[in-house]
Amino acid sequence: QVLLVESGGGLVKAGDSLTLYCTSSGRPINLYTMGWFRQAPGKKRDFVAAISGLGGVTNYADSVKGRFTISRDNAKNTLYLQLGSVKAEDTAVYYCASCETCGFRISPIAEEYGHWGQGTQVTVSS
Repeated sequence: QVLLVESGGGLVKAGDSLTLYCTSSGRPINLYTMGWFRQAPGKKRDFVAAISGLGGVTNYADSVKGRFTISRDNAKNTLYLQLGSVKAEDTAVYYCASCETCGFRISPIAEEYGHWGQGTQVTVSS
């Protein structure tokens, strides 16, 4: 079983940077596509970014491309999301997730991800 725990969220000002962390315990995640999703109040959960098992391939939502960076350290069983030039519309609960069935695909579809963390809140003040 994969257990995921996010951390690093908080209150930041527009234009600031922030790094989110997702640590995994249980089964190693090095073979899995990993993703970040976010959900703002009253809205559906949206794809943010995903990364291949070995970290060589990434995929980003258009809304964060060029501002956010996803990376991973498989030796530490940790996934990262660097948020840069944050905007008020980036305010949301951010979730990390693992896709055990993706294979080499970098899926943006939340339903394909089987394990999820509890989320970490990011609030951007304007």
